[in-house]
Amino acid sequence: MGAALCLLSAACFGAMAIFGKLAYDAGVSPGALLLVRFSLAAVLLAMVLLVRPNLRHAGARAGDAPGRTPMRRGRVLAIAIGLGAVGYATQASLFFSALQRMDASLLALILYTYPVMVTVVAVALGRDRLSPARGAALVAASAGTLLVLLGAGGVSFHPVGALLAFASAVTYTVYILIADTVVHRLAPVVLTVLVMTGAAGTLGVRAVLTGGVDLGFGPSGWFWLACIAVVSTVVAMLTFFAGLKRTGPSTAAILSTFEPVVTAALATLVLGESLTPVQLFGGVLVLSSVAVLQLRRTRRQDGAPSERDRSAAAAGVGSALEDQRSEKSR
Repeated sequence: MGAALCLLSAACFGAMAIFGKLAYDAGVSPGALLLVRFSLAAVLLAMVLLVRPNLRHAGARAGDAPGRTPMRRGRVLAIAIGLGAVGYATQASLFFSALQRMDASLLALILYTYPVMVTVVAVALGRDRLSPARGAALVAASAGTLLVLLGAGGVSFHPVGALLAFASAVTYTVYILIADTVVHRLAPVVLTVLVMTGAAGTLGVRAVLTGGVDLGFGPSGWFWLACIAVVSTVVAMLTFFAGLKRTGPSTAAILSTFEPVVTAALATLVLGESLTPVQLFGGVLVLSSVAVLQLRRTRRQDGAPSERDRSAAAAGVGSALEDQRSEKSR
């Protein structure tokens, strides 16, 4: 059951780019998509907390973790809201701007380089160590990324879209590294609500300053927005938390690589997109490297309790991997 829940979560997150494409076809603008998505998801998750008050504390540590600097409750809450207001709002804006310009399947593969980026930065900051096996995985992931880009060759490749996609991955990397300072101090669903609320606030202010967003699209547009908020955010995160609790972080980390596979498959079936053989091989290299990196990381952490927020889906964005994906609100 735990593995099935993790796969269901990955499938829900993987479908988000497809829902986004269909929403664009229905006349929804990126600004409206983001504002409605985060606002609706924040309200729905807050309602979940009201119905299930035990989730307000599940997975949160009573005190500061060993080796971590003590932090006041007010500062923790401010960082959580700031993660959404600055980090996740920016990452999601870049992601959905890229989605306007490029195929969903290619975007999913480029975005999924973020676990590799997190590993590189973590090693550079001294938070992690680089073993020979992990070094080989990083080299393979880099080669795979080059193949994904160089193998495009068709009209579906958009340089600006690719730059936006990489910017989204870089922003998400920074978001994850900052989230690591508070992720143990709040329950996953509580952290997700705060991140969603912060993102909705930023996007609401942006809408006011830019003259508002157009919500005059038809029922089909609202349907796809509901799918993004409910299926690819709320359901995706809750099933991930439930699956992680039953399987442990190692299994959840490996199963999370199913997300871009779902995106590519649905993009082929629904949107008629396709990846070249070179891109497919590059994608396999990237996802295999991510699985190796996360498996080795989570094996060292299996002895500690872990129910981190999978935000960043929100990303949520979705997205998640135990150290990275489970911090999504995308």
